[in-house]
Amino acid sequence: MGIAAYIKEIGRGHEGARSLNRDQAQDLMGQVLDGSVTDLEIGAFALAMRIKGETVDELMGFFDAVQARALAIASDRPVIVIPSYNGARRLPNLTPLLAMRLAQQGARVLVHGPRHDPARVTSFEIFQALGLPTADDAAAVHECWRRREPAFTTTEALSPALQRLLDVRWVVGLRNSGHTIAKLLRPIAGARALGLASYTHPEFGRLMGDFAERTEADLMLLRGTEGEAVADPRRCPKLDVWLHGLAQPDLGCPAQEGSLAELPVLPRSIDAATVAVYIQAVASGEKPAPAPLERQAELLMRSLARLDEGRLREIRA
Repeated sequence: MGIAAYIKEIGRGHEGARSLNRDQAQDLMGQVLDGSVTDLEIGAFALAMRIKGETVDELMGFFDAVQARALAIASDRPVIVIPSYNGARRLPNLTPLLAMRLAQQGARVLVHGPRHDPARVTSFEIFQALGLPTADDAAAVHECWRRREPAFTTTEALSPALQRLLDVRWVVGLRNSGHTIAKLLRPIAGARALGLASYTHPEFGRLMGDFAERTEADLMLLRGTEGEAVADPRRCPKLDVWLHGLAQPDLGCPAQEGSLAELPVLPRSIDAATVAVYIQAVASGEKPAPAPLERQAELLMRSLARLDEGRLREIRA
């Protein structure tokens, strides 16, 4: 039927726009992903939502549409899912290091994101520099897990339609609702997915918290390091955790305050090759991992254990 009616509602500007309910948002995003609308309509949708901002109901509807069309990777135990859509601009991208530390401790870890960004160093590029292959399908993901390695898969492999929506950014110059949903995607079937999500502005953090509660999600939320959901290596941010949509204060921590006693050992450059050498040195024990990242990994492993305890109780019942 087209999305003109929806654009008319959401495209009235910041003050005059009307929000969609969950079903309407799901229908709108579904039509965008299925390719049943014009490029002009997609551009109008992207810009209208950028100006208006999403509500929780709209995020839930968009999420429903994307999740239903994305690859689902089967697992018989909980998986930590790390979205990586920002990369590095000034600080080294340590998302691959966090993923490796978690995998070394026995967690199943799935990282997903784009291959390249012309202005940033992506996790894909660092995984390539580490010699870790891209997992393009479920079998390849399971092979990574068997080797106790984190699996990296591209957005295109999870959902070609979502990748096309993300690519609209390179035409209109702005991110869109697809980028938000990509960071919330949980492409796991048969088990709980403990996702990571980051925010820059506090109001967006509150929106993510509301989303976790409303969708009964398992989520760790933090102020991102240049947009990546990994703790700033210089100072630990506030970490909040929800399991089954319920806040878990004992699995989070407050933001680190006060002056730093010492700066962590970090790579001198942010290029993929240099960061990969640093990550290998940390993984081998040659260099210490940044304390904030170790704290984040510790809390994620404790959260994962709590989810696993719940799974075992369900099996025994």
